[in-house]
Order: sequence, then C-alpha cells, then structure tokens
Amino acid sequence: MFLLSPARTDGRRAQLVFNPRAQFSLAVRLREPDGAEIGEVFSFLSGLYFRGKLTYARAFAQQNGSRPGILVITPDQGLVPPETRVRVDDLERFSTIDIGAGDKRYLGPLTRDVASLASRLRRQENVVLLGSIATGKYVEGRELDYIPVAGALRRGKRPPKLDRPTRT
Repeated sequence: MFLLSPARTDGRRAQLVFNPRAQFSLAVRLREPDGAEIGEVFSFLSGLYFRGKLTYARAFAQQNGSRPGILVITPDQGLVPPETRVRVDDLERFSTIDIGAGDKRYLGPLTRDVASLASRLRRQENVVLLGSIATGKYVEGRELDYIPVAGALRRGKRPPKLDRPTRT
C-alpha cells in the first residue's frame, strides 16, 4: 500500500483553479457539484512531483479486498483514495491548513486514519510513504526499518531506452 503526501494548495497553480473565470477543464469541473478526483487535482497542482508518485503507486500498488492500494494524505480529511472527488471550496479550505506546523485539523484525521489502517494490516503487508524528505515532518520521527534491494524480484517489462537528444 502506498501513502502519497499531499500537494500544496496555495501555490501559483492553485491560483489558476481558484480563478472563477478559468475555463480549462479541471477548473470548470472543480466548480461543479461533482468536482474532480483528488489524484488529478493534486497532479495538476504540483506538476510532475505528485503525478510521478501517483503513477508509481498505480503501477505497483496491490489492492487488498475492499481496501485500496493507494491513499492520499489530505490536509483535513485524513487518508482518502485518489478517486475521491473534491471541489474548489475543499481546496480553498486545504490551503488554510499548515500541515508542516502540526495543525490539529491535519493531525486529528490523519492520526485517526493511520491508526485504523494499522489495525487492519496483516503482518506481511507493507506501507510505503511517497513523500519528500526535504520536509522535516517525514524524517524527524522514528527511523523505519529498511528492506534490502539486493535479491528483490523485479516485475514488468523494462522500459525502452530514450534516444539521446541531438544538439542543434
């Protein structure tokens, strides 16, 4: 199972979706009652960073029964599947919460969901956090056990090599 750290909802890209006159598809859908999937929204907000984490998780996650193989950390809703729909008002609320400072609106739901998840995990199941070590909130706690890469089984087809760029 993969846990994906949240995207920033107070940056320049967020301002694009907050603009009530924005006409691109995602901004329009975020203003509609059904909203848009949080995975798509966070991918837009953070560009390649969140999109890469989500793509990686989708390639390697294993769903266990009704429990999803991927959960997204949100600023105030705890852990949600990437298909969870959000609206622009959700993003505006997210942007008021400082997840780096330990805001109770962030920690309360996150602690609740992590405890629930931990109680349902089987011994052989692993949870992988896909987040940035550049922020202290992920590295200032207890260091986790490491699993060696040597001897790990690789799955899937190796991607083709990229062509070298030509200089013009």
